[in-house]
Amino acid sequence: MALSIALYQPDIAGNTGTLLRLGACLGLDIEIIEPAGFDLSDRNLKRAGMDYLEMARLVRHVDFEAFERARREAGRRLVLLTTKGASDYRDVAFSGDDVLLFGRESAGVPDRVHELADIRAVIPMQPGARSLNLAVSAAMVAGEALRQLRA
Repeated sequence: MALSIALYQPDIAGNTGTLLRLGACLGLDIEIIEPAGFDLSDRNLKRAGMDYLEMARLVRHVDFEAFERARREAGRRLVLLTTKGASDYRDVAFSGDDVLLFGRESAGVPDRVHELADIRAVIPMQPGARSLNLAVSAAMVAGEALRQLRA
């Protein structure tokens, strides 16, 4: 298994497309936990991910239970990125088979998903800032994980 970015019920096709492109360029799997807030047809994803869709390694899960079952069977650690995280993402010792989970742009993830996470990490921000763009956040954390793993 390889490091992957998982999106919990993503709301914005453009962010998902950006991350498909990132995954294609950096060799990361992108996992989408459905339902999404937009049409997940190949046509829509192709428009959002441009010509990188053919290179992307996309894994779709029909719901969170299917994702969680597959993750547990593979023995992969779940690293949830959340504004409610306890650990600074830069202090996490990443593993090559981690799943980096990002919540919905509009609502994050439900409490039951928080409870299942092995690590809840946060990207520190200035006081008063609510959150970063999903694709920016995922790129930052994936970059740190790859830096650690390829050092």
